[in-house]
Amino acid sequence: MPIPEFVVGLRAKVGHDPLPLAGVVAVVLDERDRVLMVRRADTGEWTLTTGCLELGEQPATGAAREVWEETGVEVTVERLLAVEALELSVAPNGDQIHWLCVGLLCRSAGGVARVNDDESVEVGWFEADALPPLPPHQARCVSLAVSGGSGVWIAGSGFTSPSPSAST
Repeated sequence: MPIPEFVVGLRAKVGHDPLPLAGVVAVVLDERDRVLMVRRADTGEWTLTTGCLELGEQPATGAAREVWEETGVEVTVERLLAVEALELSVAPNGDQIHWLCVGLLCRSAGGVARVNDDESVEVGWFEADALPPLPPHQARCVSLAVSGGSGVWIAGSGFTSPSPSAST
């Protein structure tokens, strides 16, 4: 899918300057707990299905939409895996992005895995212990998804607020 229209409008105003955007990472498991992955057209790297949320779109809806758009697989979203702000990234066109990333565990519910848009050149199912290299936040999401636990990883959860100043 092309860049969302609201991002195009914002970019017309801010150029390539850093833009905060919300995105999803979908860890899609099949009945054998294999992980659905896509080989990106722009970098040639294997990744989980990811994408930018539309304005006002709920993360679960966005994850299901992105998985369908990129792979032709229908999913049910089971639970939250992780929430974190990623380091500044720079797109091939020079756009700078600060992603707030929401990782979600999804289960395959229908469809056949295939390249379903121009964002990927290959789609496949991988055993969880034989995945291609992934960025740390995606590897963390896979680990949380296949661990069988119910915990959620929240970046910075060790943060404590500063103590109030004695002088007011």
